[in-house]
Amino acid sequence: MDTFSKIPVVSKKVLIPFILVTSLFALWGFANAVTDPMVQAFKKVLELSNSQAAWVQMAFYGGYFCMALPAAMFMRKYSYKVGILIGLALYATGALLFYPAAQSESFLFFCMGLYVLTFGLAFLETAANPYILAMGAKETATQRLNLAQAFNPVGLIAGLLVAQQFVLRNLQSDDVTDFSLLDEASKIAIKTADLMVIRNPYVILGLVLVGIFVLFVVSKMPQSKDEGSMPSISVTFATLGKNVKYILGVLAQILYVGAQIMCWTYIYQYAEGIGIDSVTAGSYQLAAFILFIVGRAVGTYMLRFISSGKLLMYFALLALAFTAGTIFIQGAAGLYCLVIISFFMSLMFPTIYGIALGDLTEEQSKIGSAGLVMAIVGGALMPKLQGMIIDAGGNGVADTEILGVSEVNFSFILPLLCFVYIAWYGFRVFKRHEATDDILHVTE
Repeated sequence: MDTFSKIPVVSKKVLIPFILVTSLFALWGFANAVTDPMVQAFKKVLELSNSQAAWVQMAFYGGYFCMALPAAMFMRKYSYKVGILIGLALYATGALLFYPAAQSESFLFFCMGLYVLTFGLAFLETAANPYILAMGAKETATQRLNLAQAFNPVGLIAGLLVAQQFVLRNLQSDDVTDFSLLDEASKIAIKTADLMVIRNPYVILGLVLVGIFVLFVVSKMPQSKDEGSMPSISVTFATLGKNVKYILGVLAQILYVGAQIMCWTYIYQYAEGIGIDSVTAGSYQLAAFILFIVGRAVGTYMLRFISSGKLLMYFALLALAFTAGTIFIQGAAGLYCLVIISFFMSLMFPTIYGIALGDLTEEQSKIGSAGLVMAIVGGALMPKLQGMIIDAGGNGVADTEILGVSEVNFSFILPLLCFVYIAWYGFRVFKRHEATDDILHVTE
C-alpha cells in the first residue's frame, strides 16, 4: 500500500499534455448534455412520439459505433495528435451542420449533423482514453483515467445549463398546452422559431471548436509509441478475442452507457409524468450532474484503498437499489432516486475502461479502445427500447400501467438490468484478477 501511494498519478513531465488532453473530456461531456434535452425539444416542436424522438440518441451514439474502429485503425499508423485534430474537425463540422439543418427544418438533417459530430467524438475518445492511461505508471492508470474523466461532468453541467437557459426556456412550443390544436400558420411560425433556438448553441460550439483546433495545432504533444514492429491487425484481434476480461468489459460498457443515457434522457419524461415542466426537470438533471462530479471525486479517492473491481461492484449494487426506487416509488421521491443514481454511475465508465485495457500492450490498447468506444452504441439502442416501453399506451408518458406503476416508471427496468450485469462484472474481476494481488488496482 505504501509503495503504491508514492506512485504519482500524473508526473510533472507530462502535466501539460495531460491538461490539454483532459480538456477534451469536457468537450464531449458538453455535447452529451446539450443533446439529451433535445429529445424532448424535438418531440414537441416536430410532434414526434417518444420512440421517434429517440432517433436523436440513435444518431448521436450510432456515430460512435460506426467511427470508433476506423479511428483506432488510423491511430495505429499516425499519432494521437493527428487523431485528435481530425476529431476536432469532424466535431466542428457536425455542429456547424445545424445551421443548414435549421434552415431546411428537416429532422433527418439534424440527425445527420449529430451523426457527423459524433464521428469526431469517436476520434477524440479513441485517442484520449488510452493516451491518458499511457501517461504514467500502469499501477495508477485507472486512477489517472478517473481523474481525467472528472472533467467530463464539468462539460455536462455546462451543456445542461446552455440547454436549459438558452434552449428550453426559449422554446415557444413548450408554452403551448397542446401543440396539435394550433392552426397550421401558428405551428409553422413556432416551429421555425424553435428550430433556430435549437440551432444556435451548436453553431456557437462549432466556432469554439475551430479555435481549440488551432490551439492543438500549435501545441507540442508527445507521442507515446511502441518501439519495433507493429503486430498485424489480425493478431491483435485474435489476442483481444481471447481476453475474456476485455470481452466482458465491452459488454459492461455497452450496458453502462445505455443505463447512463436512459437515466439522463428520460429524467424529463419521468418529471413530466408527475407534472413537472421541462425547465424545472432540467434543474433535477443539473443536480444529477453535480452528484456525478461528486461521485467521480469520491470514487477516484476510494480507488487508492479499494480495488477497482470491488468498488465497481459496490457502486453498481447501490445504483441498482436506487433504480428500483425509481421504478416502484411514486411521485417526487421516485424522481429523487433517479437523480441519486448518477452518484453511483460516476465511477463506472473509466473504471470499466481501465479494467478492460489493464493487461494490454499499447498497440493492443489502440484497437481495444475502439471496442470500448464502439460500446457507446448502448446509448443509441437502449434509449430507443425505453422509448418504445413509454409509448406502450400512447404518446404520453403515463397512458397505462405495467405491474402497478406507470409506463415511464416501469421503463427503468432496463437500466436496472444493466446494473445487475455491471455488479457481476465487478465481482468477477475482483475474484479472478484482483483478490490475490499484492498491490491493489493492478489487474493481470
